[in-house]
Amino acid sequence: MSFSTWIPIIMMVLTFALNIPVTYGMVAAGAFYLLYTSADLGIVVGQVMGTMYTGYVLMAIPLFIFTANVMNSGKVTDAMFDFSKAAVGKKRGALAYVNVLISLIFSGMTGSAIADAAGMGLMEIKAMEKDGYDLPFSCAITAATATIGPIFPPSIPFVIYAMLSGTSVGALFLGGVVPAILIAVALSLYIAYVSPKRKYPEGIKFSPREFWRFTLRALPALLTPVILLAGIYTGVMTPTEAGAIAALYALIISVFVYRILGWKEFQQTVKDTAFSTGSITILTAAAAVFSYIVAKEKIPDMVSDFMLGITDNKIVLLLIINALFLVLGMFLDTAVLQYVFLPMVIPIVRVLGIDMVHFGVLICLNMMIGLSTPPFGFLLFVTANIAKTSLSAVVREVLPMVGVLLVVLMLLTFVPQLVLFVPSLMG
Repeated sequence: MSFSTWIPIIMMVLTFALNIPVTYGMVAAGAFYLLYTSADLGIVVGQVMGTMYTGYVLMAIPLFIFTANVMNSGKVTDAMFDFSKAAVGKKRGALAYVNVLISLIFSGMTGSAIADAAGMGLMEIKAMEKDGYDLPFSCAITAATATIGPIFPPSIPFVIYAMLSGTSVGALFLGGVVPAILIAVALSLYIAYVSPKRKYPEGIKFSPREFWRFTLRALPALLTPVILLAGIYTGVMTPTEAGAIAALYALIISVFVYRILGWKEFQQTVKDTAFSTGSITILTAAAAVFSYIVAKEKIPDMVSDFMLGITDNKIVLLLIINALFLVLGMFLDTAVLQYVFLPMVIPIVRVLGIDMVHFGVLICLNMMIGLSTPPFGFLLFVTANIAKTSLSAVVREVLPMVGVLLVVLMLLTFVPQLVLFVPSLMG
């Protein structure tokens, strides 16, 4: 390896060691590399801007963010919460089941684990505390269920993966349906095991009339993912166009049905969306420069040769990549995993003929598990901060749940058809 090859590696190591934002680390790596190699900036700019301007699918990201910001408001979350309580009924540990169900529903509108934990999390944790649940468990189950968000469609991480790998966004969305349901079922089984032992309270049995009243109130919001997915899978619209329709629909029901979005709230929603989109855009541009360097120095080829030297068995390789991303996810942000490490392993996956939709869902779940795994699981910090409780106590509670998520990950690794069944069914 030449010194120029070491420049991006050294800069990223310094970025992690000095706790510098990954965007700045990528920009610094690009600047040092281009200065050292005296690269033709015209060629670099042409390639980077080509990546940005031809990435039509990237336009879906601000649309999904806008939809999430609109839906993450008081009356919508209240409607979702009431509907979920009515659906769960009189079970021991009912609010824990509600936590799972509402994450599955809410993920169909936001596509973000952080939006789920920060939006519904406050309501879920407060309700569970009021009902007699201990705070660490409430925070842990909220963090664990938030991992469903980017697995069930729509999903912002799937959109980014599609851009990096050239995989169909629609196929990835379909591929996430069964895994998301499996996660919900697995966490529900854990709740069923824990609730009687800890004597968690039972829920309320609602009358059929109350159930339908709550269902009708929540129905306009529940239709958001249905409209989005139906538009994509009938071929009427692309994922980006579906994101635009979902954003418009969310805007309409927020103004005319739930009456929660006045002019001031709309302005704030646009500002929040612009801020989040700006951060992602800068990161994507920095990643495009970094990817140019990585490709030019043939770093993926080196990684591929090394890993293929260990094994050429598909399952063994997937297990190695799973272990690698799980360990990295304990310490690094998902943005680093997606933009820095993922482009290095995609060529290996292609060489061995592993299905890119299957791999995309596995990697996304890997990263989401990382968000709930100590020492730096971001969802743990979010929920502990919401509840003003001890992080170490939340960590103790979340570890068995992480074990449950790992079981689902292994199941998906060994049985690819659990991911590929729905995409193949839809052709």
